[in-house]
Amino acid sequence: MKEDIVKVDSDIIKVDGDIVTTEGEEIEEGSLIIKLKVPYKYEGKEYTKLDLTGLENVKAADMIAVSRQMNRNGNIDFLQEMTLEFSLQLVARSSELPLEFWEQLPPYAAMMVKNRVTGFLYRQG
Repeated sequence: MKEDIVKVDSDIIKVDGDIVTTEGEEIEEGSLIIKLKVPYKYEGKEYTKLDLTGLENVKAADMIAVSRQMNRNGNIDFLQEMTLEFSLQLVARSSELPLEFWEQLPPYAAMMVKNRVTGFLYRQG
């Protein structure tokens, strides 16, 4: 039986409808790739997935910088890392896309990003 293989980007492909890495590992729920049910358009380009894999390279210094920026902007939440603003700023720092891209996401997609970032920050191991 022939597999249906579609290249999504340099290290992510679709095999028979499942999103996998080039190493053949299936991307599971809660991963750093968010597949959007409704495509998102930004500056003339359509996005069907959000790639948060840049979070793997985030350092504590990045988190501190985001926290300081939020403080300067007047956000003094007790648990800043649990806020949508923190998540979007951290993702923007870790991706090639500007903060405006992330801030213009529809609400359902923004909350998916927030939940994945929070899960990533609090995972163990």
